[in-house]
Amino acid sequence: MTSNVWYIAALWMGLAFLASIISIRLGVSVALVEILIGVLAGNYLGIHQTTEWINFLAMLGSGVLTFLAGAEIDPASLRAHLKASLWIGVLSFLAPFLGVWAFAQFVLGWSLPQAQIAGIALSTTSVAVVYAVMIEGKLSETSLGKMILAACFITDFGTVLALGVLFAEFNVWMLVFVAVMCVMLWFMPTWTRFLMVRMGASRVSEPEVKFILLVLFFLGGLATTAKSEAVLPAYLVGLVVAGVFLRDKTLMHRMRSIAFAMFTPFYFIRAGLYVSIPLLWASAGVIGILLLLKVGSKFVVWPTARRFKMRAKEASYTTLLMATGLTFGTISALFGLNNKIIDQRQYTILVTVVILSAIVPTLIAQRFFQPTLNTMVAWGRLYRSGAKNSDGKAGEKEE
Repeated sequence: MTSNVWYIAALWMGLAFLASIISIRLGVSVALVEILIGVLAGNYLGIHQTTEWINFLAMLGSGVLTFLAGAEIDPASLRAHLKASLWIGVLSFLAPFLGVWAFAQFVLGWSLPQAQIAGIALSTTSVAVVYAVMIEGKLSETSLGKMILAACFITDFGTVLALGVLFAEFNVWMLVFVAVMCVMLWFMPTWTRFLMVRMGASRVSEPEVKFILLVLFFLGGLATTAKSEAVLPAYLVGLVVAGVFLRDKTLMHRMRSIAFAMFTPFYFIRAGLYVSIPLLWASAGVIGILLLLKVGSKFVVWPTARRFKMRAKEASYTTLLMATGLTFGTISALFGLNNKIIDQRQYTILVTVVILSAIVPTLIAQRFFQPTLNTMVAWGRLYRSGAKNSDGKAGEKEE
């Protein structure tokens, strides 16, 4: 690879541009295409090395992407469907986390930390994939659509929390980090709202965006100093400012544009570089078993969904969407590789399973189980009537 920084930047942005074109043509997630482009570049174009600035941009990509995932959650919807989303989200995290952990440690013979990384990486639900499916089907504004997105948040919060807790070093810096993070999370909505009102909207200098990036960088620095993971505070910051973002879609769009145009391509392409196709073929059997285990363990969601008044078709649709994985799965696997917890073969296995889980359950759900808009609206009425009968209070009004 040339040492000229401009040629390197042009090559990487060219790969990102190609991924965008393919994504639009095929109608699939651009993150998925960027990972696949990275796999091909690493195996067939001889791009094996990265630079410090590429690694830095990739790190920013994971942090900003995690923040945006938290900011996508509608707090009002989360409260309105708390019971259903909590049950589904917790089970969706615990079943694959414990199942994959046990299989990796006691059947595959991986060490305890390696098995924990495997459990974390394959416990996720892809908010990006689910959100894209909901938008495409015009289902995101229904009660069922909002409940599924809220359940995705619960699942991914469990993933981020497990990564932060299991691999953290509990020291003085950890206490400082937790204390500072709690204070900043408490004041973040007020500070963000104040900036938006005081500075005005659509300023060329973008003070709100710079303020949010300042907070993410600072808390990320504290997290890494405390030997924790920077995605944990990023996700929580996104959650607490979600209500502010929902009232100002322009700010959300600006943050998303900055992230997907500049930061996340470096993260996802870099993640794909570490996937070895020869190791992939050599481990095809293990990959298949882990994919079946990840998707199969998510079917613990099905009876729970039925309990919350979903018909069999809607319960199957919800279960398959909860079985998807992408962003946090690759973040967790790359964390394990960067910290020398897992090796390249294990990383290849986990990322391949994550990629397949973004494709296979989604295709099955959309082809065979996608409900109509009317049935998703009808579930909202059934859910509210059940909540009213159980506690005397009506739920959220259907949009």
